[in-house]
Amino acid sequence: MRHLKKGRKFGLMMGKRRAFLRILVHNLIMEEKIETTEARAKEIRPRVEKLVTIAKKNNLMALRLLMRRLPKTSAYKLYHELAPKYKDRNGGYLRIRKSAEVRQRDGSRRAIIEFV
Repeated sequence: MRHLKKGRKFGLMMGKRRAFLRILVHNLIMEEKIETTEARAKEIRPRVEKLVTIAKKNNLMALRLLMRRLPKTSAYKLYHELAPKYKDRNGGYLRIRKSAEVRQRDGSRRAIIEFV
């Protein structure tokens, strides 16, 4: 039984999976819009939304938390540029648009994840 085992594995060991998701989150923050598979988009959405909520607090501890969880460039961009845009918004900072196309080699569905 899979009690208390949430999240997708993506065929990776735990450390590699964490690094992979961290890179995806970093790319999304830097580009503000990426095209990826539907499963990956669904997996990184709550992570990024929690980071935006932390960045909205706009204090030194929030910046330090972001620096701990993200690379320096994406932490600064999230704190100084993206979070002030969502100051009056209570969640729902990201949108996942499902694409009609599938990846040819394995048939996985594509999606575009972007900031609202």
